[in-house]
Amino acid sequence: MKFVGAHVSAAGGVENAPLNAAKIGAKAFALFTKNQKQWLAKPLSVESIRAFKGNLAAVAIAPRHVLPHDSYLINLGHPDTEKREKSVLALLEEARRAEQLGLTLLNFHPGSHLGAMDEKKCLEVIAAGMKRILAETSQVCLLLETTSGQGGNVGYRFEHLAEVLEQVADSRRSGVCLDTCHVFAAGYDIRSVAAYEKTMKHFDSVIGRSYLRAAHLNDAKVEFASRKDRHDSVGRGRLGLEVFRLLMNDSRFDDLPLILETIDDTLWEAEIKLLYSLVAKASAI
Repeated sequence: MKFVGAHVSAAGGVENAPLNAAKIGAKAFALFTKNQKQWLAKPLSVESIRAFKGNLAAVAIAPRHVLPHDSYLINLGHPDTEKREKSVLALLEEARRAEQLGLTLLNFHPGSHLGAMDEKKCLEVIAAGMKRILAETSQVCLLLETTSGQGGNVGYRFEHLAEVLEQVADSRRSGVCLDTCHVFAAGYDIRSVAAYEKTMKHFDSVIGRSYLRAAHLNDAKVEFASRKDRHDSVGRGRLGLEVFRLLMNDSRFDDLPLILETIDDTLWEAEIKLLYSLVAKASAI
């Protein structure tokens, strides 16, 4: 069974996110547990935590189908030691906030070497940061998001993610969030049955199916292999609708949070209905 939603607003308090998800017919959702453009945030209050859990239960969305996203400021691969340490501590705080809310996942962009560090070293420091965070938390699973490779970002090759995961060496509490726009922009074609299956088999062989823990369902404004990160609404971009039909009928994505980060939030309710309409009576893949 598929669990589709969107990255909804938590304005006014994290407890509002489940209610915003329910308004668009979501069975899953993503949120920021703090302002994504600031380093610091007030601690979550006991009242907000209690209300979040209560609202989540009220809208019948399971904690495993909620995908918090980290701050845009965090860079576990930063070449500067002090700035990298600041990012590790910030992601640790986000992991603790997720655990306070009773959530089991935390999605983050692997990081960027900013042109001042080679990719191998960048992957090593990302893994080291993840290991520290896992050692200081007890529940949350850290998900590396596939990237487009824009700028100095690593994570645009499946091999990058596999190397980090191998170094972290904790298959229970680490994994991958596959972003359809990002993998397409990075050079993995998913637009036809043959191309999609080739890419997914490559993911399985390089990373491992068990590490696939979530997905971002985004069309792409950019050309194939452009290495640029530009999302579009489902079926309106360069990807087209076929890949979403394939994914919605792919058992690899059963029981995972499948999250829209498309560009027009007024379309989310319709996009969710569209995606569910693509599900066949029996899985095609």
